[in-house]
Amino acid sequence: MQPWIIERQIRFQRDLDHDFTQEMRSTPGGEQFVHCIQCGTCSATCPLSIYMDYTPRRIVAMTRAGLKKDVLSSFTLWLCASCYACSVECPKDIKITDLMYALKRRSIEEKIYPKRFGIPVLAQVFFRLVRKNGRSNEGMAMVQLFLRTNPLSALKKARLGLNLISKGRLSIRGEAIRNRKGFKTLLDNVTDSSHGIKSEEAATA
Repeated sequence: MQPWIIERQIRFQRDLDHDFTQEMRSTPGGEQFVHCIQCGTCSATCPLSIYMDYTPRRIVAMTRAGLKKDVLSSFTLWLCASCYACSVECPKDIKITDLMYALKRRSIEEKIYPKRFGIPVLAQVFFRLVRKNGRSNEGMAMVQLFLRTNPLSALKKARLGLNLISKGRLSIRGEAIRNRKGFKTLLDNVTDSSHGIKSEEAATA
């Protein structure tokens, strides 16, 4: 994987969204990030920082500054491996990994995530399949992922897919739980305490 090439642009006062900073601070895990001393420990311990467009240290600084669009459209959020190394080593006890998760959710809600990038697309495909059937289906998830990201790349994986299907390791048959209606009702009533959104489906519809 090659490091991302990003376009450096000058940011002005009008580009800042201070409401975004306060909203992120009010989310679970975001209470302490405004106290970041920018020591760079999180970036130094992150095993994937060399592949990110912005290091974890910069994401924290940009979130604190209110650069909402830059943060939510960043690839960094989706490359986070959730290893918690940054949170463990942070001298200010900032829950950086939890902040990354909060920013991922906000990125999907705002539909600012990197388009046709596999990780956020797969997250939505997985959720929709589970919400519809009560469980995920790997075959259908892969088909939808290829269609929404790079359909031509599916040709390179076609032989592998057919081999997996022939050996019973992959199925495209839909599987569902019995009480799908009740399961959907349960999910629809799980309210996001931060933004009042009932489900990720509502955020991405």
